[in-house]
Amino acid sequence: MTLPRPILLHLCAVLALLLVAASPGRAAVFNPKSFTLENGLQVIVVENHRIPVVTHMVWYRTGSADEQRGKSGIAHFLEHLMFRGTGDLAPGEFSRIVNRNGGQDNAFTSWDYTAYFQTVAADRLELMMKLEADRMANLALTDAVVLPERDVILEERRQRIDNNPSAILGEQMRAAQYLHHPYRIPIIGWESEMRTLSTQDALDWYKRWYVPNNAFVVIAGDVTVEQVRPLAEKYYGPIPRREIAPRDRVNEPPQQAARRLELSDARVQQPSFSRQYLAPSYVWGDSEHADALDVLAEILSGGPTSRLYRRLVIGDGIAASAGAYYSADALGPGGFGFYGSPKPGVEVEKVEAAIDAEIAALLESGVTDQELADAKQRLRADAVFARDSIRGPANVIGRALATGQTLEDVEAWPARIAAVTRAQVEEAARAVLRPEQSVTGILRPKPAS
Repeated sequence: MTLPRPILLHLCAVLALLLVAASPGRAAVFNPKSFTLENGLQVIVVENHRIPVVTHMVWYRTGSADEQRGKSGIAHFLEHLMFRGTGDLAPGEFSRIVNRNGGQDNAFTSWDYTAYFQTVAADRLELMMKLEADRMANLALTDAVVLPERDVILEERRQRIDNNPSAILGEQMRAAQYLHHPYRIPIIGWESEMRTLSTQDALDWYKRWYVPNNAFVVIAGDVTVEQVRPLAEKYYGPIPRREIAPRDRVNEPPQQAARRLELSDARVQQPSFSRQYLAPSYVWGDSEHADALDVLAEILSGGPTSRLYRRLVIGDGIAASAGAYYSADALGPGGFGFYGSPKPGVEVEKVEAAIDAEIAALLESGVTDQELADAKQRLRADAVFARDSIRGPANVIGRALATGQTLEDVEAWPARIAAVTRAQVEEAARAVLRPEQSVTGILRPKPAS
């Protein structure tokens, strides 16, 4: 149920774009309404009455970066186990009820948060709130349920990581990217530690983090805050709050040496280049660069007229794909990355050299006023239909609140993007694109013996 790293990065980029309103001068994006129950659970409502559908999302402020040493994968494991029954529901019955009512449900785990969601007809919202409140308070776990599910997550790791050379390299690059921060550990966990996870480990994690004062609910769609409030009080309100220990996060020490990894694998059909630089997030490090980095990523990789695509794919004709991304939804360090794959017959080193040349040109000559204006316009255009989405606003708001931002930060995004200057983009590039805080990965086919 956890999304692979490339999909997560793409999703984060899309969600970041959704935060920008159609008009740069307009302060509001989603116009959310919020209230907090006595037990500390915050509820956010985004009204969208275009179709009679709602998305109901429960977010817990905990993820794999909060795991105890030696227990990697427990956050993702519990995500699976949350579907395995309560005192009133048999294992798997939660999803069967959602499906019988015409809805869809799923969940995902990140380093900083875990979220559960259902998209259903608006008149089924009360049932979803009842089901989620039940498993927030009454999850029932035994060895008979937990141990077979442990085999499921081990198989998931084999399928998504061990059988995917790109995922293997990405996991190794992440371990090299962070010297000390827990973001270096994969969300799904290291296999040797996953095999030792027990029923008690899962119960301890559940009791520590799954409490209303460590969670919030986002509901988007054909509903009003006046309709939601009594339902939230009825189902979530009776769950008692509990004191929770603070999140124990270590700092990342200064990075002083560029790192490089290469993986050759017979399963690789298409070689590729990737590089990620340690970067500030919206709440960590030199976060004043965050908005400018969003604009920079758009200049470099925002469609067929962007720098990297225009130069490497269309102009030089050496790459089948090339781009950049900025990942900033994190309580800790973010990342600014580049990637590219050569066309058949072209060496991957040629793509790497071309991207290096583009980075050097950026640092030496900066960006143009036209590139800046076009990037902002593309961001605005991509967000014109943001409010038409049912799940999108709940995702955007949830990721923001789970990683230390506020509703005010979300709503002020358009004004901040509009205010980004050429000088700020160039300053952000110089601050982040430094070799000593980078990891480069090369994936190539392994010649037959």
